[in-house]
Amino acid sequence: MMFESAEIGHAIDKDRYDELAPRLREALLDAQYELKARGDFPLLILIHGFDGAGRGETMNLINEWLDPRLIRTVAFDAPDDAARARPWMWRYWNALPAKGRIGMFFGSYYSDILVDRVERRIDRDACDRRLFDSLRFERMLAADGALVIKFWFHLSKDRQRKRFKELGKDPLTAWRVCDADWANHERYDRIRKTAEHMLRLTNTSFSPWVVVEGGDANYRNLTVAQTLLNALRDRLDAEGPLLPRVDVPPPTPPIDGRLLLDTLTLTQKLDKGAYQTRLAELQGRLNLMTRDPKFAKLSLALVFEGNDAAGKGGAIRRITEALDARRYRVVPVAAPTDEEKAQPWLWRFWRHVPGRGGITLFDRSWYGRVLVERVEGFADEAGWMRAYYEINDFEHQLAEDGAIVLKFWLAIGQEEQLERFKAREDTGFKRFKITDDDWRNRDRWGDYKLAVCDMIDRTGTDKAPWHLIEANNKYHARIKVLEILCRALAARLGG
Repeated sequence: MMFESAEIGHAIDKDRYDELAPRLREALLDAQYELKARGDFPLLILIHGFDGAGRGETMNLINEWLDPRLIRTVAFDAPDDAARARPWMWRYWNALPAKGRIGMFFGSYYSDILVDRVERRIDRDACDRRLFDSLRFERMLAADGALVIKFWFHLSKDRQRKRFKELGKDPLTAWRVCDADWANHERYDRIRKTAEHMLRLTNTSFSPWVVVEGGDANYRNLTVAQTLLNALRDRLDAEGPLLPRVDVPPPTPPIDGRLLLDTLTLTQKLDKGAYQTRLAELQGRLNLMTRDPKFAKLSLALVFEGNDAAGKGGAIRRITEALDARRYRVVPVAAPTDEEKAQPWLWRFWRHVPGRGGITLFDRSWYGRVLVERVEGFADEAGWMRAYYEINDFEHQLAEDGAIVLKFWLAIGQEEQLERFKAREDTGFKRFKITDDDWRNRDRWGDYKLAVCDMIDRTGTDKAPWHLIEANNKYHARIKVLEILCRALAARLGG
C-alpha cells in the first residue's frame, strides 16, 4: 500500500504558492544552467501516473519554468515500425539526453510494461523480466553518471472520477477527457495493483520513484520542482567525481601463464584454387538464406575484432559481396565523436542495431571498451570492469529479440603482423591502412593478448558466442568465417 500518503488531500493555498514559486523557479533555473556549464552528467525525468493526475500539466510546467532549449521532451506512444523491428528498449536508448542536458520522458518503458500487464498481454513472470530489464538500463545510466528521477502522479479512484466529471462539465476542458480515460477508470483497481508492484520492484537508490498526489496543482507543482532542485543541487554540490561501484574483482592472469590465444594454430593452410571454389559455394548459400522468407523475422549482428592487419575488412567484404546492398550496413568503429562522448558509452552502438530482416556488420565494436580503452587507459578500471556485464546484457537483449549475434576474433602472429605492416607501408593504395597507433600497439602486444582472453572468457555466451579465427592465411580465415555464419543461419532457419 505505497500510495496511502498520496491520498490524504495535500494542498497549498494560493498565497503560499505565490510566495514560494518564484524563488523555487529561479533556483531551479540556476541549477539547470550550472548543469549545462559543467556538462558532466544528464538529468532524466520520467513522468507516469493515473489519468487526470496532472502529468501533462507538470510536463508543461517544467518546460515553462526552465530553459526549454536545454530540455529534450519525448512523449512515447505505441511503437512505430522501426521500433517494433528492434529490441523494445531501442527507442528509449535513442531518446536519451546528452550530458549537461535534461531529458523528460512522458511515458516510457514502464508504460509499455504497465499497459501490457493490465491488458493481460503478458503474464506476471514476463512483466517482472521486463521490469528487471528496466532496472539494468537505469543502473547503466546511473553508473555512467546520469541522474534519474521517476515521478508517479497519483489520484484515488474517487478523486479521479470527480476530476473527470469536473473537466467534462466545462466546454473549455471537456476535450481533455476521452473514452479511453473512462475505460481506464473502470480498470483503476487493476492499474493500481500493477503500478504498486512495478514501483516496489524498481524503486532504487540510483533511480528512485517519487509519488506525488496530483489533485492540487499548487502542491503538485511545488513538490516536483523542489524534488528536482534538491536532486540537482545534491549532485552539483557533491565534492569529487562520482565513483561507480565495481561488483566483481578484476581478472587474475593464469598462474601458469598459458592463455587461450596460445592454443591456436595460426598456420592453417588453404590454397587459392580451393579457396575460390569454396568461396563461391558459401557466398551462394549465404545469399539464398538471407533471402529466405523466414529470415525476415530475424536479424544478423556480426562483430569483427582482431589484431591490427588481421584481415577484418577482407572477411567483411567476402560476406557483403553475397548480400543485397539494401539489406546490410557496415559500421566502422573508431574513437567516439563529441556527440557520442556526451552519451552513455553503449548509446552509439544501440543506434546501429539492425531491424528484423536487416544485417549490421561492425568493423570493431563495443569491445573497444575492454580492449583499447582498458589497455591505453582511456577507461578506468571501474569503467571497463563494469562493461563486461553491460555488454552481456546488450547482446542478450539483441538475441532475445531474434538477432543472430556472432563475434569473430581474427588472430595473427607477431611476425605475420610485422610483414603485413611493412607491405602496407610499401603499397601506395594500402598506405592509409597503417597508422602510428598500429605501430605503437605492437609494443603492448602482451597487454592486448591478456585483455582479449579476459574478454572472451567474460563475454562468450551461448546467445552471443566468440569464434576464434586463425588468420595468418587470409583464405583460411575468410572461409572459416563464412562457414560459421552459414551454419548459424541454417540452424535458425531450420535448413
